[in-house]
Amino acid sequence: VQLQASGGGLVQPGGSLRLSCAASGSIVSINAMDWYRQAPGKQRELVATITLGGSTNYADSVKGRFTISRDNAKNTVYLQMNSLKPEDTAVYYCHADVRSSDYYLRSYWGQGTQVTVSS
Repeated sequence: VQLQASGGGLVQPGGSLRLSCAASGSIVSINAMDWYRQAPGKQRELVATITLGGSTNYADSVKGRFTISRDNAKNTVYLQMNSLKPEDTAVYYCHADVRSSDYYLRSYWGQGTQVTVSS
């Protein structure tokens, strides 16, 4: 199983970006899917989570600005980021709990995508 993240880039403050993360491989089902981020010199932090049923949870710092969603048919999770601030600058990582063809549930990480918010 692999997670492939995309969509990062350079954006001005107040702008928007949409991140995508597609899971591929021998997948039976995917439980929770998440986005984390890690800024230089800081610990990785949880940004948003979405369950298989579509329930969501957000870090206080992004509530009202970011929206997590998923397309179960495509095994893909998205993060729509609006009203971006310089403090949102970080490497963003997707994460998923995946049940593969051997029916074990394992944790997988994407490779990270850089988001830079700067004028």
